[in-house]
Amino acid sequence: MGKLKFTAMPDQDGFFGEYGGQVIPPHLKKIMDSIAAAYKKICKNKKFQKELAELYKYYVGRPSPLYFAKRLSARCGGASIYLKREDLNHTGAHKINHCLGEALLAKYMGKTKVLAETGAGQHGVALATACALVGIKCEIHMGEVDIKKEHPNVTKMKILGADLVCVTRGTRTLKDAVDSAFEEYVKDPEHFFYAIGSVVGPHPFPMMVRDFQSIVGREAREQFVEMTGKLPDYVMACVGGGSNAMGIFTAFLPDKKVQLIGVEPAGRGLDTKDHAATLSKGTKGSLHGFKCYVLQDKKGEPLPVYSIASGLDYPAVGPQHCYLKDIKRVQYETVNDKECLDAFMTLSRVEGIIPALESAHAVAYAMKVASSMKKCCSILVNLSGRGDKDADFVASKLKL
Repeated sequence: MGKLKFTAMPDQDGFFGEYGGQVIPPHLKKIMDSIAAAYKKICKNKKFQKELAELYKYYVGRPSPLYFAKRLSARCGGASIYLKREDLNHTGAHKINHCLGEALLAKYMGKTKVLAETGAGQHGVALATACALVGIKCEIHMGEVDIKKEHPNVTKMKILGADLVCVTRGTRTLKDAVDSAFEEYVKDPEHFFYAIGSVVGPHPFPMMVRDFQSIVGREAREQFVEMTGKLPDYVMACVGGGSNAMGIFTAFLPDKKVQLIGVEPAGRGLDTKDHAATLSKGTKGSLHGFKCYVLQDKKGEPLPVYSIASGLDYPAVGPQHCYLKDIKRVQYETVNDKECLDAFMTLSRVEGIIPALESAHAVAYAMKVASSMKKCCSILVNLSGRGDKDADFVASKLKL
């Protein structure tokens, strides 16, 4: 299989092409550079790497399985659909992969508190879990709308000992939770650690979160070849900030015959204001300390965004995704709320797997295109999380 050549990214200043970097005040640059230096050091620390590898295996339950969705494939017709089962990880999503890394790094740096934002609550639960494990204080900022929508995850965070801050400003969702958490962080960046929940934010976070998540793609690539004797024709993942997608895409980036597809939330429609399809409808700008595509107004202010999946309603996207879009290595598509809900229910009732609404976007796109493909084609979907958190909301929405 042919290979593409990719330069190691980001560069020393944290840029993926023209995206990323550190759009932050000088005093914060010093803090971010110290995190980058600490991360570079622990990457070479065999004790740290051994501890993280053992936690992945014995605590998280890695490797997560690769599953051939036989009945779903037969229902759709055409291509065979495979699922990388990140929903089976401890805490129920891919988020635990980078949360363990960030919590261990914070402890290694001598920080006293870990701060984070959360949308769907999966990052919040995973970080609260990791902080409980390593013995460090955890504070999670979450929008009021998401707190009501994702009540099961709110309860879990409290049980795990995290301090939950309800954010009531603006749209009361993920973007505002990020603002709130960052404001708390800058009060004492010397002692606090901001554990960003995706491949976003100032350098080194897009790189660091990607690296921790890349275990997903490394496993999936090896498992797929072992199961089928070849690489998949397509790899698909939902994209909000973009951590689960970069996690699985990274291992396949050099394989030019593997088509990579990121699936964004079209919400109530791309022709409305109620979506969060940043790569499809956004323009170049900056947000939360890095350069990227942003859904913004003419003054450069971020627009209110919406998705039925709380973890995807973010007006920006990771800088590496922006770069991969521009060079056309990854194709970015959209799925609306109706298609997402249909995929949620179909996967649940055909395979007995209840997906997170975020993950259901990727499943929906796979279902949409599978029928037009030849039977010899294969689609690998990163099932990034399970839908326990969404079950009551979906049941209410569909009047089940």
